[in-house]
Amino acid sequence: MTLTSAETTEAALLKRRGARLIESATSNRELAAAQALLDEETILSHHSVHGALGLLDLPSEATVSWEGLMGRVYTLGLDREERVFLGLTLSMVGIGNTPLSAVSDLGERRLAIILRAITRLARNDTLAMGRRT
Repeated sequence: MTLTSAETTEAALLKRRGARLIESATSNRELAAAQALLDEETILSHHSVHGALGLLDLPSEATVSWEGLMGRVYTLGLDREERVFLGLTLSMVGIGNTPLSAVSDLGERRLAIILRAITRLARNDTLAMGRRT
């Protein structure tokens, strides 16, 4: 499969936005949530999600608006499983109120990502480790 120039550019932009998302984390909670979104890939690939997070312009230093993302969950064009995953991810940051029982709506791949994120939260040393995951 050969990628077009537009696909290559979009992939590079997505990678830079993901890096900015990780760099912007100010707590272990934010870092775990950012890494979960990066690992999941499809939600972060939505242009509307970049806008809600404040990552469209790719500023040299990003200030991510997790609250802005929460306020737009139902207008982002996500399907049900993506919304559940995003809700659980935002719950890690301390925003929203998605019950843990919502994991029953996730497929195996997204469930594994959420479980890894919860493990990162439990370690409580991610930022101190130089942002290694």
